[in-house]
Amino acid sequence: MAAALAAVGLPLCIVNPRQIRDFTRAMGRLAKTDALDAEVIALFAERIRPPARPLLEPERRHFAALMSRRRQIIGMICMETNRRDQAADKQLTRRLVRHIGFLEKELPELDSDIGQAIKASPVWCETEARLKSVPGIGDVTARTLLTQLPELGTIRRHQIAALVGIAPINRDSGLMRGRRSIAGGRTSVRGVLYMAALTAIRRGSPFRPFYEQLTQRGRPKKVALVAVMRNLLVTLNAIVRGRTPWQSIPA
Repeated sequence: MAAALAAVGLPLCIVNPRQIRDFTRAMGRLAKTDALDAEVIALFAERIRPPARPLLEPERRHFAALMSRRRQIIGMICMETNRRDQAADKQLTRRLVRHIGFLEKELPELDSDIGQAIKASPVWCETEARLKSVPGIGDVTARTLLTQLPELGTIRRHQIAALVGIAPINRDSGLMRGRRSIAGGRTSVRGVLYMAALTAIRRGSPFRPFYEQLTQRGRPKKVALVAVMRNLLVTLNAIVRGRTPWQSIPA
């Protein structure tokens, strides 16, 4: 439906169903039927006014599908490996080993297809090269950002952090100041940024002093790591927006 609407030039916005369901509960409506759903969706659009965003172009959708499949295969390999390690039956173990081998052979083919998709677009090649110039950013992170975060470089730093789900959310009430935490956002992007931040810290990149400064001030290591993720994302956003080399962007 979304593709059909976009094809005829109508503005649209794909909204997380949870948001609309929470909106419905806030109105005190617990019943759920097709007619009620249609009414609530229309009311949600009227009251909340979610911004219309264009769909991914066909090339980017194809690229995103390849990256999604890659994540699925890695997840299946992890699950099958755990099953193999716990299996007591030798015949079952052999079958699991055979299946793991099949899945592992799929990864190089997928990586080759993803690489070809990148090479087919000069803009993607250039953007990928800029992203990978940042310490901690490798092929998987750069390609996940290209497919799952097309807004990178087009919005402000606070917006991009909130979009990914690594912006601290206040939890205050009266004189009470609650602990800030992150929530929501795009899980796939947040996952690769987590690994990229770990790599950047361990390899002694310019992000490491920032991490050490936070931990020395008493911040928990996980909180400091999320701050590095946010700093890293803001840096990547500035690089893509300004088409500027990594060296001229302060960490």
